[in-house]
Amino acid sequence: MEIIYSPIGTIHSPFHDLTSMPIQPSSDSSAPGTVELLPEFTPGLQDLDGFSHIILIYHLHRSDHYSLTVIPFLDSKPHGIFATRAPNRPNQIGISVTRLLRIENNILFVDNLDVLDDTPLLDIKPYVPEFDAPTEIRLGWLEKVKPYIHTTRSDNRFG
Repeated sequence: MEIIYSPIGTIHSPFHDLTSMPIQPSSDSSAPGTVELLPEFTPGLQDLDGFSHIILIYHLHRSDHYSLTVIPFLDSKPHGIFATRAPNRPNQIGISVTRLLRIENNILFVDNLDVLDDTPLLDIKPYVPEFDAPTEIRLGWLEKVKPYIHTTRSDNRFG
């Protein structure tokens, strides 16, 4: 079965290559940017401005290969790809929770971006803590590296 998606817009950020890019939107090095929706999707933004955060779903357009085990940014040991947020995946789908600052026509002004410039946008969903933030969680191998999550930046290991 083949599944085909068409971008609904483009994410614009100050990050033009993987080096020194934040590894997550909660990183100290994340940045503001814009999300430009194709004009025909503008009516779909109605009432989105009432939310403080949104979930961006996008195509990892610079990812051209994957491995089922990877050494992620926050560890020196290999882990299964599905136990990481590594960008080289069997399906090049990325997600980021970003802060929505304002909307002007078909442009969303956001903060806390961790994506490359000109990333194709597939969908937008409102972030709702009651839906998206479970209270009883386990962090697996990430538990021991929690202090480094906000300060670690990307390198070329997934380039």
